Amino acid sequence: MKNETISESIKINDTLKIIYDRRAIRKYKDKPVEIELIERIIDAGRMAPSAMNRQSWKFHVLTNTETIKAFSKEIVSIAAKKFIKTGLRQIIKSITSMFHFSAAFDVLKSGDPVFYCAPVVIFISAPVDNEWAELDIGMCSQNMMLAAKSIGLDSCPIGFGKFIQQTKIFSRLKIPETEQVYFSIILGYGDENPEMHKRIRENVFYID
Repeated sequence: MKNETISESIKINDTLKIIYDRRAIRKYKDKPVEIELIERIIDAGRMAPSAMNRQSWKFHVLTNTETIKAFSKEIVSIAAKKFIKTGLRQIIKSITSMFHFSAAFDVLKSGDPVFYCAPVVIFISAPVDNEWAELDIGMCSQNMMLAAKSIGLDSCPIGFGKFIQQTKIFSRLKIPETEQVYFSIILGYGDENPEMHKRIRENVFYID
């Protein structure tokens, strides 16, 4: 892949290969991730650009299996209550998105329908009043997921992680009231190799 050509003048280099190879992985081996690798991945996140270079992100890491399952259970409870308020159609749509029905029964049976039994969960928080936090954390998260792939790990972005703030065990993260969780990422040694989804290509418009 390293020397594969995508045009007559551009060759796939290591960075592009990582970008093209990264997938959202929802099945993981029962194998812990070394702390040194977690630190390396977080460090890659720190290298992301941020508005006015505030670097306001903070990383809250879970590695205990039972703790992760407890957080997952609480998030499901909160999410279900929200879906009920939005009606049956939204419930079905959201559950389909959340569990990716192809593996829904295995995920539910595992006791971890949110974090897919990944050995590492990272919640990313920032100040509540930071209007650029979501953009900053998005770039930070992408850095982390690409870094994970480059060192032999897999990842998946978990938007449902933000519901942790509304659970009764949120205080265990020790996040002050002035901050909120915007996003979460799971990491681990992947145990699946999903195909790449077709990419939309009719979405570029050269203006001048």
